[in-house]
Amino acid sequence: MHHIIVKEDNLKKKKNLKKFNAVLKIFDAAGLGYEIHKTNRKGMATEICSQITQVAGNSVIVMGGDGMLHDVLNGFVRFDGNFMGLIPFGTGNDFAASAGIPKNVKKAAEIIIANKPQPIDFIQLSSGLRSINAVGMGMDVDVLKHAYSGKNNKRSKYLLSLIVCLARFKSYNFTLRYNGKESSHYGFIAGVGNGRQIGGGIKLFPDADIGDGELDLLVADYISKPAIIGAFMKLMRGKVNKVKQITVARTKCVEFVTHGENYTIQADGELYDNMPLTAKISDEKLNFYR
Repeated sequence: MHHIIVKEDNLKKKKNLKKFNAVLKIFDAAGLGYEIHKTNRKGMATEICSQITQVAGNSVIVMGGDGMLHDVLNGFVRFDGNFMGLIPFGTGNDFAASAGIPKNVKKAAEIIIANKPQPIDFIQLSSGLRSINAVGMGMDVDVLKHAYSGKNNKRSKYLLSLIVCLARFKSYNFTLRYNGKESSHYGFIAGVGNGRQIGGGIKLFPDADIGDGELDLLVADYISKPAIIGAFMKLMRGKVNKVKQITVARTKCVEFVTHGENYTIQADGELYDNMPLTAKISDEKLNFYR
């Protein structure tokens, strides 16, 4: 059985409701059986997915963005024999870009009908939290906080927030451990990606592959104000590895140790206060329509 999970508020917009009905029409024409689950509060998508995936044989179709994918992934009880699909309905839709899911909802629906699920990776944190796209700390958290504080719901809000935060962000001290190495850093961003981008197209992990069994690590050490503009331009072109203050690597697991008590991490755009950032590629695989 296919189970469609969608935010009730999203369907209050005529444009989104039209897209939703177009997807259902395609599923109906293909003879695809489905149930619709509308969420109206935080955590509800996780609870619904938890109930659905107690047993094998179910497909959970997310009609949403990275935040909804995050919630649903964290509700999976049984990965073997259950599947996930995506109809992009979010603002940034960053994971969709990495998974090759088109923004056109009709084409995305056709992928679910025509294609077999493929095993992909996701990120497992030591706290038990899962992430499908990326986790990080530092300036990316400030960018999200700034973006969420305004009324702008367009994709451009992330880029505008990045520009604001680049001008004012202060670096901080942390220790990095990965691949048997340990190093100290005074940086302004640190994170790992399963997907290639965050914030509606900011390519922090341009070479990431959601099926390669590895995390793409990025650490940006202190960059002076005069050098920020050049680094920013390389970042937007997906050439972060050309910035000398940035370290990139591939790893199975990584630990970031902060030297301070109060901090926030982001996982797929969701914010968590004072959660340890120790991450690894999960031993499980997620069966995903792509």
